[in-house]
Formats: sequence, C-alpha cells, structure tokens
Amino acid sequence: MPITEEECAALENTARELRLSMVDVVLWSGGAHIGGSLSIADILAILYFKYLNVRPAEPQWPGRDRFILSKGHAAAGFIPALAKKGYFPEEELKSFNHFGSPFAMHPDSNKVIGCDASAGSLGHGLSMAVGMGLGARYLKQDWKTVCLLGDGECCEGSVWEAAMSLAHYRLGNVITIVDRNRLMIDGKTEDVMGLEPFAAKWKAFGLDVTEINGHDFKELAAALDKGWAAGDRPVLILANTVKGKGVDFMENNVVWHYGSADSELAARAKASIMSMGTRGGE
Repeated sequence: MPITEEECAALENTARELRLSMVDVVLWSGGAHIGGSLSIADILAILYFKYLNVRPAEPQWPGRDRFILSKGHAAAGFIPALAKKGYFPEEELKSFNHFGSPFAMHPDSNKVIGCDASAGSLGHGLSMAVGMGLGARYLKQDWKTVCLLGDGECCEGSVWEAAMSLAHYRLGNVITIVDRNRLMIDGKTEDVMGLEPFAAKWKAFGLDVTEINGHDFKELAAALDKGWAAGDRPVLILANTVKGKGVDFMENNVVWHYGSADSELAARAKASIMSMGTRGGE
C-alpha cells in the first residue's frame, strides 16, 4: 500500500527530531561522526517507525526483524533512533561516548539495547546479514534483515563477497541499503576509490537494484515495499543522500565527516534543521 501524506508528514517530523538529537549528541559527547549520521536520518526514521517489526519492551524477541548498521561510525544517528523508538530513555543519550556509557562511537550489541550487531571495522555488516538471512531460512522464520552500508565502505572486498553470497543463496529476506552520499573521510568516494558504475556493479552480482532519493519518504517506501515483498532475489536500495543533510554549513562538506560543536554552533545547526522544508530546493 502506498505511503500516505499523513505518514510522510509524521516521518518528516520524526526525522527532524532525530537530527536535532544528533546535534545534541555531538555537543554532549565532544564530537561524533555527524555528517554520515545526518544523511541516514530519513532512512532510520522510516525503518524504525514504519517497517521494522520490533518490540522495544522485548528487545530479544525471536521473531523481530534485524537491523545492521554496517557503517557503525554513524552511531550518533543510530543510538538516538533506538532511544526515540523506546528501547531506553532519551535522557541517557547525554552519556554518549562518556566513560562507562553503553554508547560508544561504534555500537556494541552486548551493551546497546536493541542493537543486533556490533560494528566498527567497516565492510563486515553485509556478511553478518548473509548469516542472519541464512539463519532465518534454516529456522523457517519469516523475519527480515536490513543492512545499511556506507558507500565509502564499499571499497572493501568483503562487501562484494557478501553480495555474491546474497545472490548465490537467493536471500530475498535480506534488504541491503547503501547510503550513497558520495563522501568519505578522505574526500569524494570517486576520488579515493571510484565506485561507478555503482548500480551496475550490484546488478552484475545478481541483486535487484532500485535507485532512489534517500530523503524522499515516498521513494523510500516504494523501495522498501519492494524489499519486503521480494521473492528469492535480494533487493539493493541505492539511496542517494546528502552528507550532513539538514545543517546548511555541513551539507556536502567532507570536513563534517567527524566534528564537534560548542553550544553556539549547535544552536546554529538546530536552527538550520528547523528550517528544513523552507530553504530552496527542499
């Protein structure tokens, strides 16, 4: 069923609140990977508040859908999404990356309630998703596994080994999303290690590729509907995004792959986020 205008409006509000929380996390922690967290806010919003079948009050429920943040450095975006979903109080976000906190710069599944897979070293999330997809099949369970990758980590050969396995084992119960914001820590992805023709590569490995605007909830919903309805051909969603989305001085600026903010800069960032939808081209 197509997403409604009311759902889009609610998700836009949720994504805005997530972005505001991300800025708070950067302020409270003294620094975080903010650019790539902001770029996935809309993806996290629609997954956790429309598609993923999870129970925050019962985080280890066996029938839950699984989510893997392969680009684990975007924990500053992922952890606020879990908090907003109700896995733990949002007040606890103030401890992000502090000594003794369960919330570090990369998510740890042994410490973070609602986190299905630890992430840190890039390039491993999709391999874990393959394992989860096979596990669901052997257990005769119908839950889905969604894996969110960064485009920068697609320089890793392990990503393509996993893609080959997804197709070989016909794991239609695994949905892969790539946050295609075209920037990584060292600069533009195409300058560091060219990925294009990116969509064609995934297709060549046997995946059913859908390329979308990763900030458009209607396009995200259509692509996720396709993923949830997939048969035995795994779906790859190539989500074109803007690094730093929502904060005008961070957008498409590689300097903000990782950054810190004082109260004045955080206020500027929040003001920019609150103006989303009124700036030109949005």
